[in-house]
Amino acid sequence: MDLLYAFYYCLLGIRFSGNGVAHGLEMTSTGPRSIEKASGDSVNLDCDFTLAPEDSGHLDIEWTLMASDNQNLDKVIILYSGGRVYEDYYPAVKGRMHFSSVDPKDGNASVNMTQLEISDTGTYQCKVKKAPGIGSRKIFLSVMVRPSKPRCFKEGLSQEGKDLVLRCLSSEGTNPLQYTWEKTSDGKLLPTSAVLDAVSGTMTMKNVSASTSGAYRCTAKNRVGAEECVLHLRIAPSPNMAGIIAGAVIGVLLSLVFIAIILFCCCRARNKKYEKETAYEIREDVPPPRSRVSMTRSMTSVGSQRSSLGSMSPSNLHEYVPKPQYDKVPTEEYVPPAKTAGPNLSRMGAVPVMIPAQSRDGSIV
Repeated sequence: MDLLYAFYYCLLGIRFSGNGVAHGLEMTSTGPRSIEKASGDSVNLDCDFTLAPEDSGHLDIEWTLMASDNQNLDKVIILYSGGRVYEDYYPAVKGRMHFSSVDPKDGNASVNMTQLEISDTGTYQCKVKKAPGIGSRKIFLSVMVRPSKPRCFKEGLSQEGKDLVLRCLSSEGTNPLQYTWEKTSDGKLLPTSAVLDAVSGTMTMKNVSASTSGAYRCTAKNRVGAEECVLHLRIAPSPNMAGIIAGAVIGVLLSLVFIAIILFCCCRARNKKYEKETAYEIREDVPPPRSRVSMTRSMTSVGSQRSSLGSMSPSNLHEYVPKPQYDKVPTEEYVPPAKTAGPNLSRMGAVPVMIPAQSRDGSIV
């Protein structure tokens, strides 16, 4: 039986080698088996082959994306068969993968992929069949995100004798990201106290001095790209504490004086307002002095009352009711002129009721 199988393979002229490639067709690609690219870039997956005279069958070239586990099936991406290209197998890369050669049967089955995405990461297999020859080649493609432009900033006071921390951070980028700091001015030497952390992107400097001033550049990079930022640092001299304290004291004193002036002005304005209101109230309470004419009229009315009382008889005396005096002038409010004739005006404020007296003959006086 073994002799029969051996005879059969000899008739077909096929001999298998250790790498699984059939006799006649040979894979001749020499490119890398593992490629790392950044998202948005393009890549060439090479697949070159040569045919033997005995490979006279139909030529088929097939590119597939290998399943990441045994539970899933490999996905056919692009196919060349019968002199035609078929590209509608895998929608995720439709329009982004094409054969590098116009006619792949010339021995170039390589493909180009454009606008790479993170989801394009995987193992791709190129399989060439031309009976009786068969050959294949696998390439692992890793699509990574290059670092975004980092942001450089400092933490701490930029003064002599203080501690400073310079930070560098990229918001995007596939790990591992590495950060490096360098000084681009004044001899390009980092301070002796500088401590770098390549993972977090920090550089700590203790007890900085004026020589620490200058331009610093941070570079963030991974396996597919690098970006950088620049930070200009200026270290100020240490402030004069005595001058600061004196200035603060003077400022406080000036503030107190200003507040005192404002309070004084407010109190003075309030006192003036109070004096005006008091004077106005006094003028309203004191009645105006009576004139000479009104006083003369009062005296005349008093004399008429006396004459009327003299003409009254004892029989109708009880009917007399003294009229209220509305023209009283308080003694303390009125001072009579020096040479005024007539009754004592200081007593006219309250006119007494006159009771008629009888004469010896019985008549009323």
